[in-house]
Amino acid sequence: MSGRSLGRGWVCPCARPAPLTQMRSCVRPAFSGERTLSDGSPSTMTSSSNTYDVIVVGAGISGLSAAKLLKASGLNPVVLEARNRVGGRTFTVRNKETKWVDLGGAYVGPTQNRILRLAKEYDIKTYKVNEQESLVHYVNGKSSPFKGSFPPMWNPIVMLDFNNLFRTMDEMGKEIPQEAPWRAPHAEEWDKLSMQQLFEKICWTSAVRRFATLFVNVNVTSEPHEVSALWFLWYVKQCGGTMRIFSTTNGGQERKFLGGSGQISEGMAKELGERVKLESPVYRIDQTGDLVVVETVNKETYMARYVIVATPPGLNLKMHFSPELPPLRNQLIHRVPMGSVIKCMVYYKENFWRKKGYCGTMVIEEEGAPIGLTLDDTKPDGTVPAIMGFILARKSRKLVSLTKEERLKRICEIYSRVLGSEEALHPVHYEEKNWCEEEYSGGCYTAYFPPGILTQFGKVLREPVGRLFFAGTETATEWSGYMEGAVQAGERAAREIMCAMGKIHQNQVWQPEAESMDVPALPFHTTFWERNLPSVGGLLRFMGVSSFLSVAAAAGFVAYKKGLLPHS
Repeated sequence: MSGRSLGRGWVCPCARPAPLTQMRSCVRPAFSGERTLSDGSPSTMTSSSNTYDVIVVGAGISGLSAAKLLKASGLNPVVLEARNRVGGRTFTVRNKETKWVDLGGAYVGPTQNRILRLAKEYDIKTYKVNEQESLVHYVNGKSSPFKGSFPPMWNPIVMLDFNNLFRTMDEMGKEIPQEAPWRAPHAEEWDKLSMQQLFEKICWTSAVRRFATLFVNVNVTSEPHEVSALWFLWYVKQCGGTMRIFSTTNGGQERKFLGGSGQISEGMAKELGERVKLESPVYRIDQTGDLVVVETVNKETYMARYVIVATPPGLNLKMHFSPELPPLRNQLIHRVPMGSVIKCMVYYKENFWRKKGYCGTMVIEEEGAPIGLTLDDTKPDGTVPAIMGFILARKSRKLVSLTKEERLKRICEIYSRVLGSEEALHPVHYEEKNWCEEEYSGGCYTAYFPPGILTQFGKVLREPVGRLFFAGTETATEWSGYMEGAVQAGERAAREIMCAMGKIHQNQVWQPEAESMDVPALPFHTTFWERNLPSVGGLLRFMGVSSFLSVAAAAGFVAYKKGLLPHS
């Protein structure tokens, strides 16, 4: 990615900022002596006046990654976090029942090299999610064990339809630039379509349309009718394609962090020390003066040359900007909602599913079932047996009105039916996190783009506004929506500021990441038949032509025999 175009028509403002002058009277602190900012320019503020090089808004993985890089580069950042904890959409809880449990972002896999690099720096080990035994696919009231990333389809027409759907999504994704999906050759056409409309065009069978809906639910916690086809196809492409994003082994869900993903944010926060200010929700950002002034709800004022906003775009609506945001940026933040998910962890006395030959992964296709996908969440040493399940999209919105105990009862009932086990009805502990109620996330895993939005507003997603720069996993171009994307976005925003300060060249803003030696990425191989089998429509067209030729040949033979055609 080194030297890569930023894909949005923005040229890094590498000119050095003008010397500081006195602040406007409405925010001017009491002057007492002179201090120097880290770029060498003088400031008439005392060290107690909360003056920094960069203010980072948000102490999730993205904001902390930005601050960590800025500090390592000799700059003076501060991080303002609204919550009473760091980690953002990652959230590790520790208690005697679970030892530790990730109630937010947890999974990591091959090609997610930046988050793996950070974990290694803090000596945080990974372990593989259990997939030794069979996975189970539950549909039409029947459980079918299987191996591999996707459940097999035994009906030949359904198999052709299934193969064509995922092949087509990957082929369409190849046309979409990772850095600028709005520049794809068919961008406007695909952006006007929802994924549901695209499925209606591609899929011939109800079985494949149903699974395609679950595929969208699982990956972006939204419904196919809610998301732009262009955005979703880009999202899958920038995660490495349909196999990489959906697979456990060799995919995005291959591993977890021993001790929880929250340790990564905690490690960065410890390194940053008192620069991280908790319970400091930002409500005003004023860049009309020589320094940007940031005010928090608890009436604290911070000043800096630059600001990085490392929150989901929609949370910008909680902040007052002076001057006002440009029109496209202002409208963008009204148009990108968050996905809906409740993450549920059911704990049992023993690992009964493994004894039955199941690894703990369940793909559940039943409208009445609360959970769509599960994974084994037992600790790597075999202790604390547990199953993690997602209540996704429309189902999370339906079940939010139930009590925690009622949700648990429904979850255990579906696990009992899928696994064919009475033991599933008798949990020993339960943890859940409803991300829809999180004030400072708005939902999980990520913001999504409804139809028509990406081509009109996407180009301003990462575009700086004066001295405001934007991070957050939504602004990433690799594994956006994941912890990996959060790191990429935070470090990119930090380097954009370093470029604006004249410390690095523009072609150093986007930097590639070396592949993790500990978690290597293996290629996904497709068979000749997967590449060349026809779609259902193609097969029907072929059969139609063949049938016509057969009928025509037969008719010609009869006519010939009856002397209706010349013999010469």
